[in-house]
Amino acid sequence: MKKVFVTGATGLLGTNIIIKLLQNGYSVIALVRQKSKYLGEENENLKLIEGSLSSDLSSYLTNIECIIHIAAETSQNLIRYEDYKKINYDITVNLFSQAEACGIRKFLFISSANTIGYGSEKQPGNEKELQKYPFTDSFYAQSKLEAENYLLENHKNTEIIILNPTFMIGAYDTKPSSGKLIFWAWKKKLIFYPKGGKNFVHAEDAANGIMSAIDNGKNGEKYLLAHQNLSYREFFSQINRITHQNPTMIPIPNMLLNILGWVGDILRKVKIKTNLCSSNMKALQIRNYYSHQKSVEELGIQYQPIDRAIEDAVQYFMKSNRN
Repeated sequence: MKKVFVTGATGLLGTNIIIKLLQNGYSVIALVRQKSKYLGEENENLKLIEGSLSSDLSSYLTNIECIIHIAAETSQNLIRYEDYKKINYDITVNLFSQAEACGIRKFLFISSANTIGYGSEKQPGNEKELQKYPFTDSFYAQSKLEAENYLLENHKNTEIIILNPTFMIGAYDTKPSSGKLIFWAWKKKLIFYPKGGKNFVHAEDAANGIMSAIDNGKNGEKYLLAHQNLSYREFFSQINRITHQNPTMIPIPNMLLNILGWVGDILRKVKIKTNLCSSNMKALQIRNYYSHQKSVEELGIQYQPIDRAIEDAVQYFMKSNRN
């Protein structure tokens, strides 16, 4: 039985990948801060261990074939690059060093699509495109890109495969994280939406892509886990259809977003944490679109329509009494 070590096990993607691993006969060791935070499926092949990413984990890495490193600092309100770097870069480097020392064959790093240059609906971005503004000004995206570059430049005996998911929607979003976008529209009489758009992917499909990458991913390669390119209006319209609501849709002027970004920049200069900043507000105005061609051809992923992801997320939130 193949053994896999997983970080970030309690999040949306982490929970989905653990479920897939267990269903496919893997033995899983998952690092968590608190065991009670894991709300996915369990069986005798799952071992949850409480601990810190910064600690020596080598005792748990014996006979591990593959590490899937998902854990990351994803908050958008931190005001120093160092706050992201110490988790997204330093911890990654430390864990990878332990992996090489323990002779682990593969290290799968779960990064972000925003380390890759986006494109348009007709010419979506692919894995060869260099990162673009506003994500070049995003501390989160920069810290993930720095980690990617380190891994690609320094791996020797351990194979490196980088997965770059886009915006994930689906069940087991316990916080919620990306699922907050659903609550922006769900049960609202008025929906204010930005004029941009992004690529959406079912979290289950992203998990399937990671599963496939264990055996089929190529050493030193990056793979976008991406599916439907939608404007925010189109995405919210799908939520409206699925939840049987008919709210008034109102576009947010780009100038208003720019002003909010400038206000956020000032607040950050005086050390006040806020999600507002120019780069974050600009991200809402662009069409942040990507291609999934490589992951389909090399990993064999069969992507589900994003309305299925929305349905799964809504059903999960209803069962969890988060609606």
